[in-house]
Amino acid sequence: MSAHPVEALLRPPAELWSAAAAAACATVCVVAPWALFMTPGVAWTSAAFFAVLAGVRARQGFHVLRYQRRLRVLPRYRLSADRIPWNDRRLFIGRGFRWTQLHTQRLRDTLRPTARKYLAPAALETWVRRHEPAWERHRATRWIARLTAADTWWNPLRPPPSVGGLSQLHGVEIDEQDVWIPLEERNGHTLVLGTTRVGKTRLAEVLITQDIRRGDVVIVFDPKGDADLMLRVYAEARRADRPCYLFHLGYPEISARYNAIGNFERVTEVATRIANQLPSEGNSAAFKEFAWRFVNIIARALVDLGRRPDYHQIRRHINDIEPLFVEYARHALARLSEAGEIGGDWAARVAAIQDAINDRSLPHAFKGRGREAIALFNFLQETSVYDPVLEGLTGAFKYDRTYYDKIVSSVGPLMEKLTTGKIAELISPDYLDASDPRPIIDWRSIIRMRAVVYVGLDALTDATVAAAVGNSMFADLVSVAGHIYKHGVTSGLPDVGDDDGPFRVCLHADEFNELIGDEFIPLVNKAGGAGFQVTAYTQTWSDVEARVGSRAKAGQIAGNFNTLIMLRVKELATAQMLTEQLPEVEIQTLMPGVSGVIDSSNPGSGVDFTSRNEDRLSVTKAPLLTPNEIMSLPKGQAFAMVEGGRLWKLRMPLPDASGDPHMPDSVAEVAASMRRSYRTGEDWYQDPEGDALVAAVGGGAR
Repeated sequence: MSAHPVEALLRPPAELWSAAAAAACATVCVVAPWALFMTPGVAWTSAAFFAVLAGVRARQGFHVLRYQRRLRVLPRYRLSADRIPWNDRRLFIGRGFRWTQLHTQRLRDTLRPTARKYLAPAALETWVRRHEPAWERHRATRWIARLTAADTWWNPLRPPPSVGGLSQLHGVEIDEQDVWIPLEERNGHTLVLGTTRVGKTRLAEVLITQDIRRGDVVIVFDPKGDADLMLRVYAEARRADRPCYLFHLGYPEISARYNAIGNFERVTEVATRIANQLPSEGNSAAFKEFAWRFVNIIARALVDLGRRPDYHQIRRHINDIEPLFVEYARHALARLSEAGEIGGDWAARVAAIQDAINDRSLPHAFKGRGREAIALFNFLQETSVYDPVLEGLTGAFKYDRTYYDKIVSSVGPLMEKLTTGKIAELISPDYLDASDPRPIIDWRSIIRMRAVVYVGLDALTDATVAAAVGNSMFADLVSVAGHIYKHGVTSGLPDVGDDDGPFRVCLHADEFNELIGDEFIPLVNKAGGAGFQVTAYTQTWSDVEARVGSRAKAGQIAGNFNTLIMLRVKELATAQMLTEQLPEVEIQTLMPGVSGVIDSSNPGSGVDFTSRNEDRLSVTKAPLLTPNEIMSLPKGQAFAMVEGGRLWKLRMPLPDASGDPHMPDSVAEVAASMRRSYRTGEDWYQDPEGDALVAAVGGGAR
């Protein structure tokens, strides 16, 4: 059939008639060879020939029937979590086939009016579906409705899965295969687009499961804080016996703690992570710069004092910088005195200045200030010493209190939100509180342990806090990626033996339009060289454009994703992101039954007229795929553009969590398990086998 220029599969299976005739001939040859005047040898030879012919034609006929059946409804594809395939060198993305011109041709054929009867469900099935609601209302017939609606293999009227869309998009190919992409392709990052409830989370579970079993570092960002996704990540980590940390703003009782601004390569990162959460449009830009300057002054002072910055300390000193000025001034003066840069007893001189202060003669800016702070300020003015941090604190201290409050007012509400309630204990942890069993995590330790981390930001409850924490985490990851790129993963650690495989950090960002910002962009731009592989999930590309505020910047971000997986979308522009990258192909159109008659004008020719009857085959150009077809995908199905332009049609397995011993029934069970398994360790890096890596520098959970 493939040798013909037109592949006609939407027709009655005429091959079965010839198969039946050949089978009948084979039967006659065997049962009654005398009726055909055949000798036994000739009869058996003829029977074998007819049997082979019957088999070939029957196979062709059943191929047509099977194709027509798949156009109406696809076979179930369900996988339990422990049966999801995985490989050390490839990534499984579903079952499907390579989409070519043949499938575009078949799909166009299904749009013809003559093909409608082959796409409609069977008459009996349609009749049953129409009467089921009436049967369910009556007690006497309710059992019939239960039987016909039973989702079991023995039900011939089994209802199809409620996935919607056009089933023929995947039914145009009978032979499916597992689709794998090389892991090297993930270094170019992956973008997954799909509207709500079409299978993005299920695809994420499939990819995350493989990453966990492969032994890679897995970090899952979930702005909504979906409990089901959190439970799945936790269950897969337990199944693979991997260290797992849960950070969830919505469930602080089971959450690990994380200091979003406590780890950095350069101290200026602290101010950047906080200031980037402030508005920067119009007049707000100036206040943002002032806020950055004063937060940077505070952060530098805290670091020089040997304290790790956190939101609590930043909030305290941004509201009242005087205690920090006094503490740091005494610290700096003592250091300068030991170095011999200040002669004499500076403490006595400061005390003398303090005793001589007259409150009535103080400048207006110093009204209400402490006498010790004023004395230190005056001493520093009289002494020609230079300390960059002290200079910044002195400059902030001499501002009028009212004026200072105005220029830092933009950062105050943000700090209030970040330091209020139980969430403050998570993002501003007390490192000296030995009574709190919840571990304190940092990305460098997580990566060294090859751990699994789920980050739930609970954006539906407080979007501002979720964005601030998420962006700070991304900024921290970029900083860690830069350190790894320059110095490697184990820099500064003792020798832990041979590495057990390639190093990869698989970062999954669900609803990444809620997370994207100035911190996220460097992660997809430059972090690939440090082993970071980003898989981003979002609904429409317009969400990203609205978030970054620039179509050009959104295009810059899109250019960093080499692999595109697109499920059903409801925005034309998003669908065109895929279709505009595809070529046009030639589509054949058959015009059957073209008839014509031509009269003869020559009476002596002996021909009164000539007639003709022909089928015409025309060729037209058509796109390989249209946006309308992407917008009509059933749930759980997708098109994937991989490996520089190869288009695959995919479907993901339906979830099957029944009987999974590792899947907890509720968040409460996770909480109980986490409380039992929290433990700490100080020499995790000394075990070359990796068993001791379960305990992080601040704690671990299994």
